[in-house]
Amino acid sequence: MSTERRAPLDRRRVADTALTLLNEVGLDGLTLRAIARELDVKAPALYWHFKDKQALLDEMATELYRRMTAATPLGPGDTWRERLLKANRGLRASLLGYRDGAKVFSGSRFTGLVHAEQMEDDLRLFTAAGLTLAQAVRASSTAYLFTLGFVAEEQGVQPLPGERREGYDLTERARRMADFPLSAAAGAEIFADYDRHYEESLALIVTGIGARYGLD
Repeated sequence: MSTERRAPLDRRRVADTALTLLNEVGLDGLTLRAIARELDVKAPALYWHFKDKQALLDEMATELYRRMTAATPLGPGDTWRERLLKANRGLRASLLGYRDGAKVFSGSRFTGLVHAEQMEDDLRLFTAAGLTLAQAVRASSTAYLFTLGFVAEEQGVQPLPGERREGYDLTERARRMADFPLSAAAGAEIFADYDRHYEESLALIVTGIGARYGLD
């Protein structure tokens, strides 16, 4: 008889398993029943920890945030610009590591106060740079919401790095839109080279924040 003991079933273990399974089945295919099979437990065991799928998504988003902060070093000497750039680049990289990562993160609520320490540090940095609290919130949330929306659109075309959904062939798109030459040529600016386009757009936002609030 095997004496191997499995790790105890807790919220973080379930979220970890769900994130692993997410890359295989996507958000639509991610069910509590499928996760239970992966954990080799009965589905009702999961309802002890999560009352519904949204509660699970909240824990998955929280775990994503933990992983993002662990992989994104933020220094006490960061300027407000450096902090916005680092944090949002780190968010994008983290979300791109999971199929439907942006969908999981969007609209979810962090469990506990896992985000509070970093949020407090960011707001302290921004207000020390000369922003009011309201301006600091607006600046950080604008960049955050841009990154979240950008990745959601990016993953709509490329669910995972190296994958591309059917219907986004640029040559075919240009052929169909031959009567609209500017729109046809714009395809390469919308549906390809996402790294460059993200960096350019994020720079526009950060520059705009500086100009709007008179920051150095």
